[in-house]
Amino acid sequence: MDLNALDDFRLVATHGGFGKAARATGRSKATLSRRVGDLEEELGARLIERGTQRLELTDAGQLLVGRTEGPMREVAEAFAAVRDGLAMPRGRLRIAAPQLFSQLALGGLAAKFLERYPEVQIETVSEDRFVDLVDEHFDVAIRINPQKDSDLVGRCFARDRLVLIAAPSVPMPKGRRDGLFKMPAVVMSTYRDGDVWTVRNGKLAIEPQPVLRLSSLLMVRDAVASGAGVALLPQSIVGSLLESGDLVTWGIAGDDVELWVLHTSRRLQSPKVRAFVEFMAQQYPSGSFTVPLR
Repeated sequence: MDLNALDDFRLVATHGGFGKAARATGRSKATLSRRVGDLEEELGARLIERGTQRLELTDAGQLLVGRTEGPMREVAEAFAAVRDGLAMPRGRLRIAAPQLFSQLALGGLAAKFLERYPEVQIETVSEDRFVDLVDEHFDVAIRINPQKDSDLVGRCFARDRLVLIAAPSVPMPKGRRDGLFKMPAVVMSTYRDGDVWTVRNGKLAIEPQPVLRLSSLLMVRDAVASGAGVALLPQSIVGSLLESGDLVTWGIAGDDVELWVLHTSRRLQSPKVRAFVEFMAQQYPSGSFTVPLR
């Protein structure tokens, strides 16, 4: 495929017409029209509806514009790096991350990255949902325990663990042979009734009796510290309260939680993406995710 023809089509689509694209770029209208026609012939699909007073993209044209925005931007950045003889990270870096990680660490990490690479402009979106890196034009995503995906590659940069915690005033249950105890619990709004929290290699199992359903893990932590009940929380957000004695732990639940930085394997790994992945891998040399002190 002729990338120049694809670039001309994107110019026409972006500017809203052949005439506007010609005036904005200094290219002739006839040349742009011919290049777009060549591209349509090569693809075997009409991209632009002719004969209308304003530019109208066909469904195929809209699909091509949407799916090529990220890759074409990365190709342009790669060309610029080669022309300059540099591999310096530059340009916009879009990051998708879970809300809790963003609240606890991403602001400081982003500032530290920009100090190292001042020609990068970072844009973050913090949402607790699965994002499609290609369709939503993200360069990288931070994910917790990601499922295997042939379209994504990356590195695990830190680990966390879930701990069962309570205020010191809440006595740990003892005395039942089956080890299953009903306890007042503070849970997330996504908690599924009937779940059992197991710690100490199965020797202690809690059947939560929700007294509070909250939308933030930090809210859950604070409610537990105030004595509302027990909760299952990441160690990273309760570590300082455990050290101060405001909370106590009843045990570790399950395997470690892995934090990954991912990017799509279908895109050219640009200098900014490569630099950010390497940067994240260097931030937690102990391997454990810790919350920086304010």
